Parts: sequence; structure tokens; C-alpha cells
Amino acid sequence: MIGVLGGTFDPIHFGHLRPALDCLQALALEQVRFIPLNVAVHRPQPLAPSTQRLAMLEAAIADQPGFVADPRELARPGGSYTYDTLLSLRTELGAERPLCLLIGADAFAGFLAWYRPLEILDLAHLVVMRRPGHGSIRDPLLRNLYLERGSDAPASLSARPAGHILFQDVTQIEMSSTRVRQLIGRGLSPRYLTPDPVLALIEQAGLYRSQKTQR
Repeated sequence: MIGVLGGTFDPIHFGHLRPALDCLQALALEQVRFIPLNVAVHRPQPLAPSTQRLAMLEAAIADQPGFVADPRELARPGGSYTYDTLLSLRTELGAERPLCLLIGADAFAGFLAWYRPLEILDLAHLVVMRRPGHGSIRDPLLRNLYLERGSDAPASLSARPAGHILFQDVTQIEMSSTRVRQLIGRGLSPRYLTPDPVLALIEQAGLYRSQKTQR
């Protein structure tokens, strides 16, 4: 199985990396593909250029077997939609390879507002990364979708290419890329929030020093 984790990664930090490793190990994934978006659709645009976000990503995962940087969205013009990315992966990997889209619990809460959400489930399993003991699904439509598609057995994901929804407990680190940028913008060190090779690239390029990072 292949895991897919998208985001701005502006910059990547341990709040991305540790849950991804939890999923890699718990689900026995062959790899997790980190896919930085190009043009954000429902969030502010990234501050760092795509080449630097990719370089930071590559530096962060260089020594972790099974972690792969995938730049396909950066090469595609227009809005970065998960559906289009999964369709591209299906073209590359074939129709039968199990794909697992890794998303956070907050993202899952708004999943039905995504572009072509049910077709996303035709292309991949949905793995919802949550802290242990996370509460129930509040949205009745989303709850019905989980009742129809939900699974509590990781092995079931490897038996078919797509279609299941699985909640996976992961290590939750309360931090964000915004926090990293804010610290840098205030002249403070974000060390221990993101890998040292990422910090070295940030310092070398002078990223996030402007007060515009306070958004």
C-alpha cells in the first residue's frame, strides 16, 4: 500500500512527520508520498517558493526509509485538488494498487465539502489520523458515510484498492507551520519544532523573516 500526504509544507515540521511515521508503521505501508501543493484552493497561498518548500521537504525526510517527496502537484498549473492528484497517481500506479490518503481529523470533518469527495473514495482509502480517544463524528452526513465505508481493520485496506475509511490513532503534536513562521518572524528560534536540516535551509534562504508571516 502507498500512503499519500498532501499539504503546503510551508515549512514541514514534526507535526507532519511523526503522524506519517505512525501510519507507515501501523498500516505496513510501502511508502508515504509527501506531496506539496502548488496553488492552494481553500487556504492562504504558501509564502515560500515551491522550489524551497520541496527542498525543505526533501531535507526533512532524507534519512527515513519509506518517506518519498513527490513533486507532481508543483508541476501542474491551476488549483491543487486532491482528486486530480489521486487520478495522476492511479495513472502511474495502476487501478489495483491500494492507495491510502492520510488526512487529519479536522480535515475529515470538512471532507464532504472537498472537490469530488465520493470520487476521491473511488481512488483511495481515507485514513483519518487522530489522537487516541478522539470523539465521534458530528456531521450526520459524514457519519452516514462512515457507517457505509468505515473499517476498523487495517488489513482490510490492503485487500482492495480504495473505498474504506479508517481512523488511525497517531501521535499528535500541537504545532503548525504558522507557529514556525511566527517564531522566525519575531526573531526567535523554532528549533525542536522542525528538523535541523530544514532550519538550515530556512536560515540560508532568509525565509519567513517578514512580519507578513503573522497571518
